[in-house]
Amino acid sequence: MKKIALIDCGTNTFHLMIAELGSKNFRIIERIKKAVKIGAGGINNQTILLDAQDRAIEALSSFSERIINEKIEEVHAFATSAFRNATNGEDIKKSIFKITGIDVSIITGDREAELIFKGVSLALNLDEKPALVMDIGGGSVEFIIGNNKEISWKRSFEIGGQRLVELFHKSDPIDSNEMKALDQYFDENLGELVTALSKYKPLILAGSSGTFDTLSEIYCKENGLDFDENKPELPLTLSSYLQIHQKLINKTREERMQIPGMIEIRVDMIVVASCLINYLVSKYKFESVRVSTYSLKEGALAELMNQNSDGRNNPS
Repeated sequence: MKKIALIDCGTNTFHLMIAELGSKNFRIIERIKKAVKIGAGGINNQTILLDAQDRAIEALSSFSERIINEKIEEVHAFATSAFRNATNGEDIKKSIFKITGIDVSIITGDREAELIFKGVSLALNLDEKPALVMDIGGGSVEFIIGNNKEISWKRSFEIGGQRLVELFHKSDPIDSNEMKALDQYFDENLGELVTALSKYKPLILAGSSGTFDTLSEIYCKENGLDFDENKPELPLTLSSYLQIHQKLINKTREERMQIPGMIEIRVDMIVVASCLINYLVSKYKFESVRVSTYSLKEGALAELMNQNSDGRNNPS
């Protein structure tokens, strides 16, 4: 087995995962995440601000140190919404490589959605029933409808949490007019998704990492359940989600931080992210919700494992 590193440069958080990879199996050795907030202040103006660039360099420099110390044989780094939409994204990618030696691949929304689906499929072992996979990032939100055999439909929408916070969440707690504006915004931007839901009729809402991890942790704390973020799947029910949502929209930031299971990295974006989930479950009737801790990095890992077993080259 060879030791590899996978890096996800998200709009809100940068993740490093170190794993051992064989032709038919893998073992995750370590996960590190850093709150970089690369989209803060500039995401809706298609730019990455200087202070955000500094935070990105700092985070990736620390990842680079870890990679060198661990004698990693292969590094695969991906950048998503904030990078691909920023006019200075390519310049920052070059600076990152020059300073840290990490060659970041800026991927399309479709590619991001594909990797997320592969990661979620690895975690949840989806069956033949269609599921809607949903990954709420800081810059974009990926929706994928598929089952254990194929993807039927996928789309990345540039309506991520950081964008929504800066556009709509001005009051503390969020007020009813802001929530109405959010719903109107979703109506205007998610028509393709609503059409796809009617066509493919997924029965399961499969939430991927981030917001869904935190919702699960809150649920576990409320119900005295064990929460193990190292497990591929975490517990959550639709009815409990709806109860948690009501708490989130009625509390200030300080009050949200007091909710058992809430974490600092999630407290600012979780309200608008939950409003998006609530919009979906209000518009469309799912039978159940499942939470995958696996996402883009694990999807890339699954892809590499399959390619190693087939003797093909590694993905970009």
